[in-house]
Amino acid sequence: MSVLRQAGLPMGLLNQNQEKVLLTTEEFFALYRGIAAVSSDPTIGLKLGTEDRMERYDPIAIAAVSTRSLRDAIGRIGRYKQLTCPEKISLVERGNESAVHFTWLLADEKEPAMLIDVCFAWILSIARRGSGRPIHPKRVEFQRPEAHRTVYEKHFQCPVKFKAARNVLIFDKADMDSAFLTYNADLLGAVAPQLETELKQQLAEKSFREQVKGILKRLLAGERPAIEHVARELRVSKRTLQRRLTEDGITFQELMEEARRELARHYLLHSSLELNETAYLLGYEDANSFFRAFHEWEGTTPGQWRTLHVASA
Repeated sequence: MSVLRQAGLPMGLLNQNQEKVLLTTEEFFALYRGIAAVSSDPTIGLKLGTEDRMERYDPIAIAAVSTRSLRDAIGRIGRYKQLTCPEKISLVERGNESAVHFTWLLADEKEPAMLIDVCFAWILSIARRGSGRPIHPKRVEFQRPEAHRTVYEKHFQCPVKFKAARNVLIFDKADMDSAFLTYNADLLGAVAPQLETELKQQLAEKSFREQVKGILKRLLAGERPAIEHVARELRVSKRTLQRRLTEDGITFQELMEEARRELARHYLLHSSLELNETAYLLGYEDANSFFRAFHEWEGTTPGQWRTLHVASA
């Protein structure tokens, strides 16, 4: 009750008789801020993210640790997280580094620091359990001001950077493909079909156009997804996907631009990413290509747009 009171949420919000508790992104963030405010433990997020029951009873975590590698696990998490919240989990690779990003697509405010702690600790917990060794990131980057550096560096066993441009968990690329000792084809075969069925039902409730755009937003992470990639996610043929879009009066490229435009606005408003980083995450070959596209959308440069809208937010 004290958490809900601190969060400014209704006392009956988490009624145990409810089959599901539906929260807006704003309420979800408020709940985590409430937990952080009530707890006097600065490591509460790290502890919640490493609880064994999260992996033993959460079907998404079970599917993740039953895959072949950390790369596969993050792919499964990114796919099935759509079932629980409008959250994009991206794996962006450059050189010998693999960076894990979390983006809350419907957020109008910065995500709580404690929520980032939970997410990063959860990914690390799955990496360690799956690999069977004390795997650790190359570094962790937080947008927040420095606090409790020793605690974080002890938990993640790597350097931690504060006041960074983004919240990101960075692994050595070699760790992405190291075999999971917990790989279990039978268990994955039992859990994944149910998750796929739920995902299919959830997607069916959206218009086909929104389904495609949602998948494009998830796949856009330093890549430019092809129509074949989206068709594979939807479990349809490329020809069927093209036909359905034609029936909706839109092309794949037009939806790609809609997805990029919406993500661009989100990144500019809710992160301090450099503009060239934003261009990369949107799948553009270079910053100039992004600047030209953005000017066509908004009639101004990304930097000017960000300055104007952040100031008025």
